[in-house]
Amino acid sequence: MQAIGIIPARYASTRLPGKPLVELAGQSMIQRVVAQARQSSLSRVVVATDDERILAHVRGFGGEAVLTSADHPSGTDRVWDAYQQLQTSVDCIINIQGDEPFIHPAQIDALVQLFARPAPPQLATLVKPVISEEELFSPHLPKVVRDADGYALYFSRHPLPYQRQQTPDSWLQHHRYLRHIGLYAYRPDVLAEITQLPPSALELAESLEQLRWLEHGYRILTAETELETIGIDTPEDVERALQYLERGKQ
Repeated sequence: MQAIGIIPARYASTRLPGKPLVELAGQSMIQRVVAQARQSSLSRVVVATDDERILAHVRGFGGEAVLTSADHPSGTDRVWDAYQQLQTSVDCIINIQGDEPFIHPAQIDALVQLFARPAPPQLATLVKPVISEEELFSPHLPKVVRDADGYALYFSRHPLPYQRQQTPDSWLQHHRYLRHIGLYAYRPDVLAEITQLPPSALELAESLEQLRWLEHGYRILTAETELETIGIDTPEDVERALQYLERGKQ
């Protein structure tokens, strides 16, 4: 089975301009993402960017990159653009976030393995148990509820389910909540289809793209991980990542 990893990397960022090029202890963020992804079972890792500076930088450290349109509304659209340019054929495409410099190769492989099934899923993503109230009630960490077979029923920025018989400060004691990790996998034919879908009402309400796919009848299989990652969106996140790297040296 062949799987390719594509890393969408935009230069523009409201809170952290030039985010993929931010240096983290001697390596850029995008370089660290590529290095982590290359340790997985992926047959190929490609950066999809809208900026010549990122393109040149990735090629400069020996990575593979393609230049995509600057007008894509989402990373999913950028991944499809890149895949078409590569003119290759694979069993699944992994969309790896360009701001996750500590993504674990095992997390990527967990999604790849789902597509080795006799009946591979249309789409797949990762979930992780919620371990604190801060996580549970943070709107920046979407939660997910699943069916008995591990398929996502709904994603929300609000804790789901609502526990009518319990006070919110005790919810974690009475239910096992899961939050979403933004790593996606697609069959190529499904990726082609979902990039043609118009925005949906639920997506616009929650600002979560995956709700568009659910509303249009696509099924998203989940794999569970216990591994933590550090996403970087702000200068404060950069400092947190540097502290993480420093602890790793000790």
